Parts: sequence; structure tokens; C-alpha cells
Amino acid sequence: MSVHVLSDARTLRAAGRQPRLPFCVALADGRQLSMRRLLRVLPGKRLVGEAELDGRRVLAKLFVGRRCEKHWRYERGGLEALRDAGVPTPEVLAAMAMAGGGYALLTVFLETAESLAEAWARVSRRAAGDGEALAVLAPALGMLGRLHAAGLVQDDLHLGNFLRHDGRVLVVDGDAVRVICRGQALAPADAGANLAVLLAQLPPAWDRQLSALLPAYTAEQACLPEQAVLQRNIERVRAWRLGDLLAKTVRECTLFAVEQTGARFCAVRREEAEVLAPLLAAPDSAISSGEVFKDGGTTTVARIVVIGRALLIKRYNLKNLRHALGRLWRPSRAWHSWREAHRLLFFDIPTPRPLALIEERCGPLRRRAWLICEYCPGPNLLRHLSPDSAPPADEGKAIRELFAALCRHRISHGDLKATNLLWDGERVLLIDLDGVVQHRSAIAHARAWRRDRARLLRNWPSGCALQRWLDEQLPAA
Repeated sequence: MSVHVLSDARTLRAAGRQPRLPFCVALADGRQLSMRRLLRVLPGKRLVGEAELDGRRVLAKLFVGRRCEKHWRYERGGLEALRDAGVPTPEVLAAMAMAGGGYALLTVFLETAESLAEAWARVSRRAAGDGEALAVLAPALGMLGRLHAAGLVQDDLHLGNFLRHDGRVLVVDGDAVRVICRGQALAPADAGANLAVLLAQLPPAWDRQLSALLPAYTAEQACLPEQAVLQRNIERVRAWRLGDLLAKTVRECTLFAVEQTGARFCAVRREEAEVLAPLLAAPDSAISSGEVFKDGGTTTVARIVVIGRALLIKRYNLKNLRHALGRLWRPSRAWHSWREAHRLLFFDIPTPRPLALIEERCGPLRRRAWLICEYCPGPNLLRHLSPDSAPPADEGKAIRELFAALCRHRISHGDLKATNLLWDGERVLLIDLDGVVQHRSAIAHARAWRRDRARLLRNWPSGCALQRWLDEQLPAA
């Protein structure tokens, strides 16, 4: 296989998200580093991947941004701080400038390493407090306790920055490690603020499991923040993370690919962009060739198949001139549903996974729009549940959990027909999110919940067994 030599930082900056592989860079000491596989790319700033140096596999971080020396020094200094504190981290093999500009930091390549994020993905759907899930989280909390006991914090805390390898857990990403008070335990306020960053990334149901989570942390860090203060910090961080996620859903970033012209706006999950490209180019053709469920004045809904995978596409129509003029200046209903679906999933509230959003535009003015999401083949609750009896145990538990979560986060639906609730065999999924709102105040949510609750109960005959059960089990109005 031929190797393409990219010997300077400027060329790598210009290569965008997908530099042609394999490529070489010349190091300042005259050796050549061959990059074989990319694991992460921050366009124009940093590349991380599997490489080869002197016949040895290494993990290479190449800093190529215009002010890359600062981040390279942070990375090197953070790894040194971890090593000095006795916190396991991959061994640094080389840290030097590249001959054509930029900087490289090379560590040992851990062949069989698995991040705790990968391990968590296998158990994240388990109930809060589940033993196997705790076994994944405990090592990260214990390692964070070690950092705090040594006076260190990690400013980019997530499970992907903890690796399991040969029975050990290692901390990576030295760029985000800061020394607060070297060799001394952090103050409770500093420790709690940093601990909250990690805990806020768990599903909210885990907030009630702090007594099960914290022993792993306190085993290494004696100074435990007050739980009430810790909970407030978790809520603050979670609110920031939600705002950050919602902003990312409509701009170019690692998670989403966004294309915007004067005639069109398109946002798609980056890992889906290549597969969905033909669909995104001609959504109406996909609808025409699919199984149309609804073709009304305001919406057209169809089931389509992309490479053997069932998806749902929903087109938001403009039924007449007045309707079109009324929608011109407002974000489309597809835009709103796209954002609200991500909001629900952030809170671990079941809804089909949104994949892409398209809006027709004329400059700043909106016209038709499309939303593509995963397809749920399960029946809706109007068809699935008998009005003459309480729901089966699994369905009943799922209904209670869904509405408890919605009320806990002050979220209303706006059109709570039973046909907008789907049973997938394990959970009740909420669909048709055009009117979903997360309310700032308890009073506003209480008003909206009374309307939602009443609308849900009207789906079944007054006084029937199912309606009585719902009236008893749903959160009070």
C-alpha cells in the first residue's frame, strides 16, 4: 500500500475530517511516523489514531492547529501530572515537534483496551442501581477519587476517557487534566463540582442511586461533598449539557453533519450521513417508493427501507397559501420535533431515534420540511391495550415510568392521543413531538399536564377498567 506523505501541519489542517490514509509525517528528530487508522479527528486542530514508528504500533496525537503548541503542552503536562500522582495512564514514548509544523505526542498502543464508554453502552439500558452497570461505573468513580486525592481535576470528564486494559483502569486525555493543589486533596467544593460533571452524564434515574455510586469514589477520596450540594451541581451540569447538545443538533460538529444553502438546510447524525445520502438528496422519491401510512394536508408519513433497515420519514406539508405564509418565519415543525426528540433521549425518555432533518428554504424563510427517524414496528396503545382490564404488568410499569419521567422534567406533549404512544415490547415510546415543551415553571407544567392527562384518559370509554387504572396510576393533575 502506498503512503501519502503529509509533512506539515498546514496540509493536515486542510485535509478536513477525512485525510487520505495511510499518510506520513516527519518528526523533528528525523524519524517518520506512519498513520494507519484514525480514531478521532477535530478538523483543523487534532488527529488521533493508530500509527507506526520504528516498526512499533503507537497511539499518535497530532496537534496541527494554528495555536497547537499550547494544547500539546497541556497534553504532555497532564500525562506527567497523572504519572507523578501514581494514576495509571498510557506510557509516553515521544513528545516532540513535527518537522513541517505542528506537534506529536505518542503513547503505547493498548491492543485490547476497551473504554468504559464502550462497556457502559452494553448496560446503559439496565435499571438504575443494577449490579452489572455499577461494576462499569465504579472503576471510573474510584479513579476520579484518586485524581481528587492527588489535587487533580479532569475538565473533560466522560467514560470514554477511562480505559480498561489487562485488569487495570487507566486515565487518558492529559489535555484536560489540571493541577489544583499538587499532592493535597481537593477542597470539597472543587471535588464536588468535578464529580458532578461525571455523574450528570448518567440517566437521571441514577440520581437516586448516589448511595450506591459514591462508595467507589470515597474509597480513594476521603473528602465527600454534601449530597444536597452535589445534587444541585449535577442538575446544573445536566442543564448545561442539554443546552450544548441542542445547539449541536443544528450545527456542524463531531456528532452532526450540517449542510446549509440559500435553498436548503440539512442536519444528519454524522455516523448516518453516508448511508442516508441518497435519501437526503431526494426525500420525496423515498416517500413515493415507501409504504405511506398517512397523506394529509399537513403531514405525509411513510415507512421506507434503507439497506435492509426500516425508517420512518415524515414530511410537513403546506396545505395552502395562508398556512405557508404563517410558517415562513418560524422554525418548522420538523425542526421542533428534531430538537425535542434529542431532548427526550437526553433524559432517557423513550422515543424513536431521530436521524436527519431537512428544511426547504428561500433565504431565511422556511417552506416544507422532512424528519427521518428510526421506525418502531410496535402497536400503539389504543390498539394494544384492552379497555376492559388494567394493562399487563410490563406495559403498566412502562406507562408509569414514562409519565413519571415526563413530569419529573416538566415536559408536556400537547397531543396525548393513545396513537402517539407505541409499545415496542419493553418500553412505551412517545411519538409525534410537534407540541412537546419543557416548562420553566412548575405552574406552567401543571397546567399543561392537566390537559395532557385529560386527553390521554379520553382515549377510552368513561369509567372502563383501563381508564380507572390510568386515573389511579398517573401522576396527579
